[in-house]
Amino acid sequence: MTQTAIPYLFMRGGTSRGPYFNRADLPEDRETLAEVLLAVVGSGHPLNIDGIGGGAAVTTKVAMLSPSEDGWADVDYFFAQVSVEDRLVDFKPTCGNILSGVGPAAVELGLVQPTGDVTDVKIHAVNTGAKVLSKVLTPGGVLTYDGDTEIAGVPGAGAAVALNFMGVVGSSTGAFLPTGNIRDTFDGIDVTCMDVAMPMVIARAADFGLTGYESVAELDANKDFFARMEAIRLQAGAAMGMGDVAKSVTPKFGLLAPARDGGTIATRYFMPWNTHPSMAVTGAQCLASCALTPGSVADGLLDRPTQSPADVVLEHASGTIDVLVDYDTSDGFALNSAGLLRTARKLADGCVFVPSRIWEGR
Repeated sequence: MTQTAIPYLFMRGGTSRGPYFNRADLPEDRETLAEVLLAVVGSGHPLNIDGIGGGAAVTTKVAMLSPSEDGWADVDYFFAQVSVEDRLVDFKPTCGNILSGVGPAAVELGLVQPTGDVTDVKIHAVNTGAKVLSKVLTPGGVLTYDGDTEIAGVPGAGAAVALNFMGVVGSSTGAFLPTGNIRDTFDGIDVTCMDVAMPMVIARAADFGLTGYESVAELDANKDFFARMEAIRLQAGAAMGMGDVAKSVTPKFGLLAPARDGGTIATRYFMPWNTHPSMAVTGAQCLASCALTPGSVADGLLDRPTQSPADVVLEHASGTIDVLVDYDTSDGFALNSAGLLRTARKLADGCVFVPSRIWEGR
């Protein structure tokens, strides 16, 4: 045979999409694994024409699941971000939108058995060490994708997947404020470098001459802004102890502006070399935490909630996302947990094929 068949689920998780694998069905060593994932997605072409990617960063994501080696969790979730064109695979970050599909996928793959009308799936995000409790609807012990929950960036409605994130502070860098400062200045732009679920560099849109309400297309067409943003991101990544991040999708970049549609604060999120069409679940937690932290670049852009838990409504390019933040301000800002509501849907299952010259299988 000239091709190797690999069992998979094809799922939408939140506002992202990609293949979900049983980790046992993939090569163990990272180098071969990366080559397999590049072939699966079709990286190296703007349309991913020779794979199942969709020509955008939100559709070239991969989830790999296995029985957890963590005593708390049921499932280990290993994430990979595959680039659209550059043939790069980044195993450093995690993805909260793809994580939305991990609970249902774990049931589909037989890694978790339904336990009544709602099944708790305890997930260990191995890339960052975060622990996430996912509540999946299984009425009568049967997994369902039907429901009336709507999320911005996805048409229609589906079954709610409730996510509660724990242990996400400093998950990548080991510190809430990786540079040790609530604000830093790079190339004349004030930023807050923060690590909550996702390491981020966060700035005010106005400091770049932007409103913060620009569309995805308008931002992606603004090459001067992206050049300035990337230069700052590279400097910030080094200051955050992350080394040379030129070929890494982390840290991500975010912009803040005053809310204009009834939310808490307006945001834009970058992946980082193009604009996210909506909002990342991990990025939402970091941006919400920044909004709640006195002294950050969010100062003056919002009326901060004064009680915990706080419902922080982030306005983004496709609508809004709510983050329920449980935090403590007795000694600065300390995040206890962050909760979000997402949906997921199985799109296909079967086998995806890669050339056997890349991997002959097990």
